[in-house]
This record gives sequence, structure tokens and C-alpha cells, in this order.
Amino acid sequence: MKTQEGYVLALDQGTTSSRAILFNRAGMVIGMAQEGFKQIYPRPGWVEHDPETIWECQFAVAQRAMEAAQVTSAQIDSIGITNQRETTILWERDTGKPVHNAIVWQCRRSFDICEELRAMGLEPMIREKTGLRLDPYFSGTKLVWLFREIPGLKERAERGEILFGTVDSWLIYRLTGLHLTDATNASRTLLYNIHSRAWDSEILKALGIPPAILPRVMASSDDFGMTRRELFGREIPIRGCAGDQQAALFGHTCFEPGSVKNTYGTGCFTLMNTGPAPVLSEQGLLSTIAWDLGPGGVTYAMEGSVFIGGAVIQWLRDELGMIREAADAETLARSIPDSGEVYLVPAFVGLGAPYWDPEARGTIVGITRGTTAAHIARAALESIAYQSYDLIAAMEAECRCDIPSLKADGGASANSFLMQFQADILGKPVFIPEVNEVTALGAAYLAGLKSGYWSGLDDLALNWRKKREFSSEMTEERRNRLLGRWHLAVEAARSFK
Repeated sequence: MKTQEGYVLALDQGTTSSRAILFNRAGMVIGMAQEGFKQIYPRPGWVEHDPETIWECQFAVAQRAMEAAQVTSAQIDSIGITNQRETTILWERDTGKPVHNAIVWQCRRSFDICEELRAMGLEPMIREKTGLRLDPYFSGTKLVWLFREIPGLKERAERGEILFGTVDSWLIYRLTGLHLTDATNASRTLLYNIHSRAWDSEILKALGIPPAILPRVMASSDDFGMTRRELFGREIPIRGCAGDQQAALFGHTCFEPGSVKNTYGTGCFTLMNTGPAPVLSEQGLLSTIAWDLGPGGVTYAMEGSVFIGGAVIQWLRDELGMIREAADAETLARSIPDSGEVYLVPAFVGLGAPYWDPEARGTIVGITRGTTAAHIARAALESIAYQSYDLIAAMEAECRCDIPSLKADGGASANSFLMQFQADILGKPVFIPEVNEVTALGAAYLAGLKSGYWSGLDDLALNWRKKREFSSEMTEERRNRLLGRWHLAVEAARSFK
């Protein structure tokens, strides 16, 4: 039953921060809170998070968002969860205590395991069943690493003492005590058959993964249980869950096959709705489940992943000390007419699609005595647009179509220099929505659909409104020259191993 005062709470657990956002029926933000958390780098190319910190800061921002909006738990219709994908957590079934830090999606520690599996000839089978590639990016090989490195862990897992989950499962477990995931997150583990929509026994056996550790897979718009009463003062139903990039596609209301969005976050993730059947890519892209609406059916997507997008700006700020705030990068970039032939390839953890080169390393080329911090900052921003161009060009080659426009979201989409350069280098318009919190909005939509807060997809589509449009102002000759030089820089990054 709908209530006039009801709202949907979205928990948006990202790679570098946790957010909680309350949405009304028009899809507008009425309350929000955000908190960053520590990134852990044990070795070069390794990235970890503390699972307890993830939970604590996510719960804290949920409470703060409600306080900011002056909303009580009695006014929350339902909760939707969206999360950084592929990040791998193991915890004890009885105590809920993590057995290791979360291994983050960016982490490259399982590279050698991927090479072993490739040498065994397993990649074609895994790719056909999961739509993914053998890459350290995905959860499956991170699990193999944990079982190899922690004495006795695999035996405990086989006895049913250990549970595995991506971040959504970890949050659901802490909120409800249930061990669940949804189809979108399951489809990113390297263990889930996207055709039969079930954990794949052949892959589990090949990787030595005990089935007892796996969560039950639900639809993305489904009943994920009730929150424990002591958390919010009443039990609140969790009715939506999706990995962050699929949630963003849904939040953009990309319900028609062929519609495309790009999220400019820590990484950049371009997804195209491919309809009710998966498309296996020959262009270095991934096939994945976009969402599962239960009786409403399953929709698939083609995806390209850039590992370092907005994170390159964080690198300028935190590691180089070149800027004090992320916004300073735009100021520097605009202070000069061009990058001075400087190109930065931020392959800090290898290159994702369409190259899939985990051994590539970050590279800056074209430096002269006259190169300044402004040139480096501009080249860093431009690198985000170049990498996204590579994804969209691969999608067009795959579908033999012309993608007419791009919907954009994520923190870095607030950078108008970047969005204009993206439109220029694509030769296509880029649309920014009025509500930029599209990832959280997608999770809210999935929850609200299940609860009846929204009546259907047509109801949601009416909520999408354009805030700004960036149109291409670059000549084709200049575009082709810049892209040619960018691809030379990429080859330089790939040659230094």
C-alpha cells in the first residue's frame, strides 16, 4: 500500500566512499550523506578494504541521511542496495567475522592464477558461460587466491563454516542475517552461468570453489528480507539490489535495447542494453546481466570497463600533491589551450576493455622542458575521455551500429571540461541528467518497483530529465589526429612490462 509520505532509501556502497540517499516518488533526492573510507595497498597493484569499515560507514551514512531529511524509519517504504562489484569478502558463518580484508575489484594479485587457468585451456569455457574474461578483476580468482594463501580456509569452507559474498551480500548479511545476492552481482563473479542463471558446477570444480560458501541468487527486484529491528527502530524491507553499473543503467531508464550510459566514477563503465539475450563480444567487451525483474524478465548488457577513470584525479591530488581538490584539475586544464602533446595512460592496475592487458603500466609520453602541471592535469582528464571513446568504438564495431548519444553520470561527470572533451572526441552529444545520483536511483527504482511504490517502467521513464547537453565542437581532422596519438601512447604503456 502506498503512503503519501513514503520514501525509498538507497544504500550506495562505492569503492572509495559509502553514500545513502533518500528519494521521493519523482526520483528527486530529499536527503543524502556520504563518508569516505581508507584504501589499503599492501603491495603495488594490490588493493584491499576493511569489511567492518565498509559496514560501519554505510550504516552511519544511512542514519545521517535520514536525519538530514528529517525522515523516520516509519516513512521508509523500502531499501535498495547498490555496490562496488567483484570485491570479494569471506566471513565466518557463526560469528560474522571477516577472515581477511576485502580484496577489491581493482586488485591484480590473482594474475598468475588467471594465467594458470588460461594455460589449462579453461578461458573459452568460462567466457562462453559467464560472458567474462579470465582477469584478476573478477571475484572467482580472488577466491582461489584466498584459499591458497590462508591455511585451513578451504577446509573450513568445505565444512560450511565460511560464507562468500560480494559487497551487496556482506551488507545484506549485516542488515538481515541472510546470505543472499542478486543476479547482476552474481554475474560478475566468474562463477555464474548467465544463460542458465545458476552457479556453474563445472567452473566451481575447475577453480576448487566449495558450493557451500555461495549465497542464494535473487532477482534484482525481489524480497531480500527485513532489516534487524535494532538498526532502524523497526524492520524495513530490502527489495532491490544491483551492482553499481547495472543500477546506473537502470537509473538512466535505459530500458530499450541499444541505449547506452557511461558512469565516470573511480573507473569508467559503459553499458549498452542488449535486450533479453546475451551478446558474446568479439571486441574485448563483456556480456553481463543488466537486471532481473523476476516475472518482468531478465535484461542483458554489453559492458566495457576502464579501471582508472576518476581515480587518476585522486592520484594527482593524493599521491602527486599536484592539486588540493579534485575540482582544481579542471581549473588547471582550462588554463592552457591544449595538452602540449602530452598523453597520460593511467594503467596503474593494467588496462581493462578493450585491451585486457593486466601487465600494462601507467605511462606519460610527450613530456618536454616546457611541460607544466597544467599539461599533466589536462592529459589526465583527457585520458578518461579517450578510454571511454575506446569502449564506445568497440561497442559500435560489435553491434555494427552508430550509437547516437551518451548518457553520463558519476562524480567526474560534474567536470564540464571533461564532458565537453568527451563529446568532442566521440563526435556525439553527451547528456547529463537532472539527478546525477543515478546509481543510487537505480537501486531505489528496483526496490520501489517490488514494493509498488512505482507502478512500472513507464512510471520510471517519466522521471528522467536532462540537465545539460554537451555537443561536439571538434573537427573530424583534429579528432582523428588526437586519437591516433592517444593510441600510440597506449602502445607505449603496453610495451613497458
